[in-house]
Amino acid sequence: VQLQASGGGLVQAGGSLRLSCAAPRSITSVFNMYTIGWYRQAPGTQRELVAAITSHRTTNYADSVKGRFTISRDNSQKKVYLRMSSLEPEDTAVYYCNTDPPSQWGQGTLVTVSS
Repeated sequence: VQLQASGGGLVQAGGSLRLSCAAPRSITSVFNMYTIGWYRQAPGTQRELVAAITSHRTTNYADSVKGRFTISRDNSQKKVYLRMSSLEPEDTAVYYCNTDPPSQWGQGTLVTVSS
């Protein structure tokens, strides 16, 4: 399964962005059953899970983003979103969406936060 992330860009510290994750047609019929996670990888670091949402919309967040990021899903549109607020330069990374646990990685989207 390769999910496609989009919505990244350049933003100043303190700003906001919303990332979107779209499911390929091959899994739209079962997409709602998956737990979906947003992951990020900054240069020189390992990829980390920052937020996840289950099929029942239970959410979990990494401590570093709690209170600033919000994950949500629209099962009718087969999409998952990550609303990022109060962005910090340390949030700069390539963001990916994938199942949790992850399967095949799709293309990520770059988020750059300037100070």
